[in-house]
Amino acid sequence: MRVGIAGASGYAGAELLRLCAGHPELDVVVAGADTQAGQPVAELYPSLAAAYRGLEFSKVGADDLAQLDVVFLALPHGESQGLAPGLVDRVGVLVDLAADFRLRHAESYAQWYGHDHGAPELLGAFAYGLPELFRAELTGARLVAAPGCYPTAAALALAPLVRAGVVENSGVIVDAASGLSGAGRTLSHTTHFNTADEDFTAYGLLHHRHTPEIEQASGAQVLFTPHLAPMNRGILATCYARPAVDLDTGDVLGILREAYEGEPFIVVSEASPSTKATSGSNCAHLTARVDPRTGWVLTLCALDNLVKGASGQAVQCANIALGIPEATGLPIVGVYP
Repeated sequence: MRVGIAGASGYAGAELLRLCAGHPELDVVVAGADTQAGQPVAELYPSLAAAYRGLEFSKVGADDLAQLDVVFLALPHGESQGLAPGLVDRVGVLVDLAADFRLRHAESYAQWYGHDHGAPELLGAFAYGLPELFRAELTGARLVAAPGCYPTAAALALAPLVRAGVVENSGVIVDAASGLSGAGRTLSHTTHFNTADEDFTAYGLLHHRHTPEIEQASGAQVLFTPHLAPMNRGILATCYARPAVDLDTGDVLGILREAYEGEPFIVVSEASPSTKATSGSNCAHLTARVDPRTGWVLTLCALDNLVKGASGQAVQCANIALGIPEATGLPIVGVYP
């Protein structure tokens, strides 16, 4: 199948190129990137050189991507709203990795992103691309909004407990830390080596724009605090909720195991999740505890922000939408050490 990637020169785009190179059904023929137009993919990312010897980045619009079987939009937030309307009826499957079509209500974008939505008529047309929780929406879908790394980790940790009715769906706390690649390839002061190295800092206090998406995907009202960690990849979400029924640790672990039974990319165990264990894989690792002393339910999720938190999940969604076996082309084993 012929694949196009808009935003192919960013970290998520490069990860899409890596994953598609190992996918037996997806062949990247267009690598869109305005600022890198004309540059060989292999020059910007030598790690991709053996797979993309002749492919160059190019400026792309809707006409350049039309008639392809799969198009991935790995663009900065806000840009997909301008491009997607010209692709809706012209490509086989469209998967957006940005937040542009994840939220259900246009007014949420004005509140949390600070601007009106450019294509509100399409918000209801996109399936939310978190397969383990919303797989039914993805089968046969032509438009998919793949969730971000923070919402994926938090929702995987919380949604089974909320859906089972065993925790309160308000007053939930989500503390999560991300590696620097989550901020994208464009350098800023906060992601400069001299700023981020040997530092650990919280940001987006009280009003981070992923809050409404976490609430939508998990079914809970949350106080979300993201942190920047001095590592390349990874998300670790630590979530706290109040029990709604009598629970112990065995109960919550059992609920998670039952919810994710048979899921190839979910590992539930008693061990505390490690970002390093998920690096390079499309897997999420989870655990949970009940603390009888304080009354809190604790649930944690670790994943690779560029794979299960972005590009791997996008490929997983494309597989489902296209009727390809869901795990095709996706690694389940992390890179270690």
